[in-house]
Amino acid sequence: MTTNSLLAFSAWATPALMLAAALVLGFSRMTPPRVWTLFQSLSLLSLLMALLTLVAGRDGAPWPGVLHLSTLGLVLALLVQALGTVIGSFSARYLQGEHGQRQYAAALAVVLTAVHLLLLADHWVVLIAAWAIVGLALQRLLCFYPERPFARLASYKKSIADRLADVLLIVAAALAWREVGNGSFSALWAHVAQQGMSTSLQVSALCLTLAVILRTALLPVHGWLIQVMEAPTPVSALLHAGVVNLGGFVLVRFAPLLEQAIAARAVLLIVSAGTVLLAGLVMLTRISIKVKLAWSTVAQMGFMLLECAAGLYFFAALHLIGHSLYKAHAFLSASSVVRETRLAALHSPSVPTTASVILAPLASVAMVLGLHSLSPHPAWPWWWSGILGLAWAPLLWRAQAGGTGRLRSGLLGLLGAAGLTVAALLAHLLPLHIADMPRSVFGVTALLAMLALYVCMGLLQLAPHAMAAWRRRSYAGFYLDEAYTRLALQWWPSNWAPSARRAAAAQHVNNPASDGRGQG
Repeated sequence: MTTNSLLAFSAWATPALMLAAALVLGFSRMTPPRVWTLFQSLSLLSLLMALLTLVAGRDGAPWPGVLHLSTLGLVLALLVQALGTVIGSFSARYLQGEHGQRQYAAALAVVLTAVHLLLLADHWVVLIAAWAIVGLALQRLLCFYPERPFARLASYKKSIADRLADVLLIVAAALAWREVGNGSFSALWAHVAQQGMSTSLQVSALCLTLAVILRTALLPVHGWLIQVMEAPTPVSALLHAGVVNLGGFVLVRFAPLLEQAIAARAVLLIVSAGTVLLAGLVMLTRISIKVKLAWSTVAQMGFMLLECAAGLYFFAALHLIGHSLYKAHAFLSASSVVRETRLAALHSPSVPTTASVILAPLASVAMVLGLHSLSPHPAWPWWWSGILGLAWAPLLWRAQAGGTGRLRSGLLGLLGAAGLTVAALLAHLLPLHIADMPRSVFGVTALLAMLALYVCMGLLQLAPHAMAAWRRRSYAGFYLDEAYTRLALQWWPSNWAPSARRAAAAQHVNNPASDGRGQG
């Protein structure tokens, strides 16, 4: 067997093994212990095949014009399969004694299969079909507890966003296909490089961008991502660590098209910057650990797509990988996070000094610019140093209480910010074969959005009473999800809470005086 044939076999083997797991689990009558034994065995084998594909080759084409191997796709395939293996092992313990474990494991295997196909996609049909299958299989996991009304509502709202995204992707594919003559992405890149962007391709890029926004749970269609907290914790980990990040990968994949699609990038910039600003503020006001993590995901997805809008696709890829690892750990260790939060609540909250809030971004930005200037390989434009400096600035906030602890916390914050900057510089040496295409006008706009977020964060810390009304609106998510929910249920009515409705009806029959007319 030649190296190319071995590479093609290993590329096919990973999704094929997970598909085999889904088929066996879907049509068998195994007991839960055997279900998880089979799933873990095939998942581990798939993980080994994903590692073999990553080590054995870089760019390749197991099915030219339809499937394509890229370095980023191979890295993400290995990451997704590793997360799927861990989540499967966690689910086996988490769901002990629950009904429907076999169907749950089968749906999980289908999700992993479809994600692998999406990462290999080099054709519109493969991309659209794989992303649709991910959403359909995920609905089964989100409604694992069908008696929970908000789980059903979240699944229903997500299905509406997914179907709209499917329509937009089909329109994007039809326009690009008609312009290029076939549905291959490789042919599309070659066409754009030779002939530029026509009006049809501009509209295609805009439809693609809107579809990604819907799939990635940016505002105002983010509510389902918050309400999936009703689903089992491993499902939340799968969703936040893997599935919702796919939009970032698709935009990185379509970088050659987006580079010349100014209108699409402008829309992406506006929506993603608004999401970063609003979701970042909401996250600061939430109390529930899992809900705060969910809002954090919304903000992080906005930031990742903001990087794509600014043309920093390498940073978006690094952000995707780092966010996946962090969110998987955060959700699977949610119980320990709750314990640590309760312990932290025993201490009096530390309010930063006004001087530190004002001076921290100046020191942080200067530090990032200094370290970046010392690098022999400049990794990003100047305005991105400002964005990173604003992101690291809260690490430099110093509490009002004096003493050696204040000095130590300041030094630790400065070292942490410096360490993160050095890590970002070193990460840019990774051979992901992704080219950045920065545009200063978009970058400066992103910098202004981050500055606005930092100012709001500082005001919430320094003037909480003056910001009380703003805090209430922030805690309510600025009422954006309520508007989307009403609109969704008006346009596509759904009996999303049958159990709750039956219980309320039964209570009314048994106690007619509970009606408002019977009250004195």
